[in-house]
Amino acid sequence: MILLQSHSRFLLQTLLNRVQNLEKAVELDYHWVEFNDVRYHMLVSMKNPNIVLLSVSLPTPPPEVVFMSGLPFGAVEAIKAAYGVAVQILDPPRDGFNLTLKLNLAKLPPNEEHRYALLVKIASVREVVLGAPLRVVLKHLVSRTIVPAVDQVLALVHRPKESFFLVSQPDKVTVVFPMRFKDSIDTAFATSFLQEFVEARHTAGLNNAPPCLWSPTPPLELKEAPAEALSANAGFVSFVIFPRHVEGKKLDRTVWNLSTFHAYVSYHVKCSEGFMHTRMRRRVESLIQVNYSSFAVNSACSFSLCSLPRQRDFLRSNLKKFRSDKTWFLHNQIKLEHFFLALLCI
Repeated sequence: MILLQSHSRFLLQTLLNRVQNLEKAVELDYHWVEFNDVRYHMLVSMKNPNIVLLSVSLPTPPPEVVFMSGLPFGAVEAIKAAYGVAVQILDPPRDGFNLTLKLNLAKLPPNEEHRYALLVKIASVREVVLGAPLRVVLKHLVSRTIVPAVDQVLALVHRPKESFFLVSQPDKVTVVFPMRFKDSIDTAFATSFLQEFVEARHTAGLNNAPPCLWSPTPPLELKEAPAEALSANAGFVSFVIFPRHVEGKKLDRTVWNLSTFHAYVSYHVKCSEGFMHTRMRRRVESLIQVNYSSFAVNSACSFSLCSLPRQRDFLRSNLKKFRSDKTWFLHNQIKLEHFFLALLCI
């Protein structure tokens, strides 16, 4: 299994290329989407080659999630703390976006290692912005306190019109994910995957991992959540985070892993589907080869004792039959593959 990287590889590579070629005035106008929910726009003009305008459009929040000036709470403070003087927040942002950052490449640190670290952080803007509320809650968990003026059950957006929930207590934070999938096959795979995911927590060597639970119905912690936010066709996954899971450098990794948990599950569900399809097609091909071999042996034995002229006639007739049967086999190979794929859809 893999863990997804926190930074945008395309954004990081583009920033590195721009930094390495500051003496060349170029015009850039890039649009792209990542994780199927966050949209980016990068703009560089010929007049100001040192200035990069980066706009970000976040997933549409559901009704239970509250944005402040188009951003999750704590996002502005997180941006200022992460980027310093090199990045400025433009207010208002460009049309159609939640956030626009003005990056001055001339103010990047002169040290190459520090400069690269800052560019990686800028390329991780999705984590910085969407993970800001989660980071605030988990920072209070380190000091065993609760965020003031925040509901005990807090909804955070992580996909378009979909949310997950934080239930804060002084000694722990319970993170609950309602798992939703549009495709019935994805739902079946995800349900099985999540149940095995919970069982893996009990294996040796994972005793310090956060406790993980799965249930087909909403857990009791969400009894105060709105009913429309609790529709999940693949059940509910809960992680219990204790202070030891967010101490020191563990905080950044925990925030990212929780923020992208649904994308992590979706990735491995699609990989499982592709693996099963490949195995089924290989099995069908092996069965067809066995049938070909059996047919050829039976045809050769049937005319071994005949006279030579009769052998030629028999060979011609059987060759025609073999060709026709081969067409039949190929035709039924396609039908058999469709049959196996249809079984997977049930």
